Amino acid sequence: MKIFIDPPNSLILFDLVERFGHEPLSVMATIQERVDNLEIDMPPMNVTLNDVKNGLKYAGIEVPSGIRGRLAVWGPLIDQAEAAIIMEDAPYSFGCVGCHRTNLLVDFLVRKRKLPTIEIDYPRTEEEARNMVIRVKEFLEGLK
Repeated sequence: MKIFIDPPNSLILFDLVERFGHEPLSVMATIQERVDNLEIDMPPMNVTLNDVKNGLKYAGIEVPSGIRGRLAVWGPLIDQAEAAIIMEDAPYSFGCVGCHRTNLLVDFLVRKRKLPTIEIDYPRTEEEARNMVIRVKEFLEGLK
């Protein structure tokens, strides 16, 4: 199954999803395609005119451009998803959690699709980390 992970650049969640036999939908592969694509003149920007238009599907024109830009990349991943893993309360250094409004819209889009979803808290201790892995494993095994 295709599993959307949030934060969408979490290597930990990416690895767990892949280890348990599913396809992680993450931003890393999407950005790789954009950097390798010759259509984009300035790879650090990674934005095309179509991205700007596509972002409007997920957020209105009054939403700041940075949020629309992120949603232009992440929205199609949510559209492809068959399930989702959402990590709550992660520190700012863990993935793309610095834009709270984007995170709220991503959570809304996932819930709107009514995907099978597990919401887990960011582990702060070794015991919590073990429990998180067990919960994710059980969730992913239950999807098969």
